[in-house]
Amino acid sequence: MKPDLRTSAAALTRVAAVVAMAGLAASSAGGAAASRHSPPPDRRDVGGSQLAGTGIVVNYPSAAARRLPRVPASAYVIADATTGQVLAARDPHGFFPPASTLKVLTAITLIPLLSPDAKVITSRRAASVQPNVVGLVVGRRYQVAALFKALLLISANDAAVALAQASGSFDRGIALMNALAHRLQAYDVVARQPNGLPAAGQHVSAYDEALVARQALSMPAFMKYDSLLAARFQLKQRKWVTLVNQNALLTDYRGGIGGKIGWTVRAKATYIGMARRNGVTLIVTVLHCAPLREINSAERLLNWGFAMDGKVRPVGMLVPPLSAAAAHSTSPQQPGPAPGSATPGTTGTGTATPGTAGTGTAGTSTAGTGSAGTGSAGTGTAGQGAAGPGTAGLPGTAGPGSAGQPGRPLASGTRGISAALAVGSAVVAVAVLSLLAAIARARRRATPPGGSRSGP
Repeated sequence: MKPDLRTSAAALTRVAAVVAMAGLAASSAGGAAASRHSPPPDRRDVGGSQLAGTGIVVNYPSAAARRLPRVPASAYVIADATTGQVLAARDPHGFFPPASTLKVLTAITLIPLLSPDAKVITSRRAASVQPNVVGLVVGRRYQVAALFKALLLISANDAAVALAQASGSFDRGIALMNALAHRLQAYDVVARQPNGLPAAGQHVSAYDEALVARQALSMPAFMKYDSLLAARFQLKQRKWVTLVNQNALLTDYRGGIGGKIGWTVRAKATYIGMARRNGVTLIVTVLHCAPLREINSAERLLNWGFAMDGKVRPVGMLVPPLSAAAAHSTSPQQPGPAPGSATPGTTGTGTATPGTAGTGTAGTSTAGTGSAGTGSAGTGTAGQGAAGPGTAGLPGTAGPGSAGQPGRPLASGTRGISAALAVGSAVVAVAVLSLLAAIARARRRATPPGGSRSGP
């Protein structure tokens, strides 16, 4: 039976999309030169002038001093979390894709804003992210604390999206992440996805990931989640799964207290590690590392750091966070309150409903081109719904929806982008179909009347 045309077109569209993604992955899977980009000149020496270089930076106390280990990574930083001294580094401010190490920034941004007991309703966007890892079910409510465990133990990409949306919207969650990075003076960080999956323009540096890690160390709630060796997670009624922490530093390295692994084709292996021995706490960050060697590389750098801390002259310092006032005055754009919703707090009885807080119409930017928003004021009901304390709004508080905000190249126009992608896929499918039809016509013309031919 011949398949109908729509089925064939859909199949070819999927094939074309897969081929296109594979081509993009292959083209970006080259060496460090293909992944590294330089920060602006005024950002290269944040933390000290020695950190502006792209090679290995270390100040040995003598010719006989213990040498840095050779590790298969394009960038790294080893720093003392307490003193802020950067003991050694390689290409500390180079731009690299973060992969799942970006989830540390996601967590430290959202942990203070979301009550651990609040419930988040899974959106289709969260459930459809690939790879999803934990397998959230559309429409099902999940506890915020459980989502953070999935995020940090097994690197759940779907949990990252659900948590970002719980801030009021996906775009607001991303804006909050970038605002926190700015406050930490992590100017090399540009977040586009809360899970660190590939996105145009998304990058971090080894130095800035050390700033993020130091902030994480100061948050007991983060460290509690991150250091769990295992946890149970209820996917749906009568279905539980066990989450086992992927960070082998916790069990295989003396003094390991936390961290996060990551990997994508372009980013290669990435890692943030934290360890404590004899009252000294060290941070190690590793970017663009050979696959499956990131934790071993981090352990070797930590061993060197513990042996040489206090003996080497630091090559720079981890800069302190900006004050709230300074961060606000220098930030290019501060995220405002979620449209049509109350400001997240630590009390309340509303269920965090991603993307549905209020009926205020957000700005109508066109496919992410940054046109000014023209949203009308709304009167959304913030945080009403299922029982249980939540941070998504005060109970029953009707908040006027805020007027549309100016569109931004990435955060706005997601429907326009989706439409553009759909049109692009359709164009590819039509082109493939046209090519196949032309080939079929050519074969028919080449086949003699009454003749036969073999093959498809």
